[in-house]
Amino acid sequence: MQINTLPKKIPVFPLSNFIIFPKTTVPLNIFEPRYIDMINDSMKSDKLIGMIQPLSLNNIGQIDPGLHQVGCLGKIISFKETENGHYLIELKGIVRFEIINEIKSKKKYRECEIDFKRFNHDLNDNKEQLKFSDLELIFKNFKALFEKRGFIINWKELEKQSLDEIINALAMASPFSLEEKQVLLEAKNLNIRKKQISEILSTYTYDVFNNTTLQ
Repeated sequence: MQINTLPKKIPVFPLSNFIIFPKTTVPLNIFEPRYIDMINDSMKSDKLIGMIQPLSLNNIGQIDPGLHQVGCLGKIISFKETENGHYLIELKGIVRFEIINEIKSKKKYRECEIDFKRFNHDLNDNKEQLKFSDLELIFKNFKALFEKRGFIINWKELEKQSLDEIINALAMASPFSLEEKQVLLEAKNLNIRKKQISEILSTYTYDVFNNTTLQ
């Protein structure tokens, strides 16, 4: 996909504590009527939607919460309708974007004018190379964090993937806060993201792990 073929206006799906990176895929269960409408419209056109986090968890329940400026454009690569009318989709990250402004319309879901200039490099096919030795401490701390929070990760299978896929997958699945995940999403490249993951993990202690209840 070329930068000049990307849309200047996209539907956006605000979802707390959820991020998707370019070149990664995630499953989503769509059940709210306005997002059912959004998926229906997207499937009739380019199959593209923007995933973005609301500014604060305090906005949950608001019809139109404030949004972070940076999100990721995703393409629907699989679609299935359930017996109860829900949609099960698989979304593949394409390129990150910045919101220029929100567009007022009569649609139930939100649309934004967006710009991709800061993140053109997301469209490159080159995979960023890192050494597993660089990740040993991160993996050790990630394992401790995930196990304390009751997350089950197949680490052997994960290690078969490329390192950029591993870091992005762990960042997406991690029980980090909304703000911490947003920092990782906005990191310019993989080396910066790896460093930020290490810094975030260093702020957690086993006491915090033990005293936090997984929601």
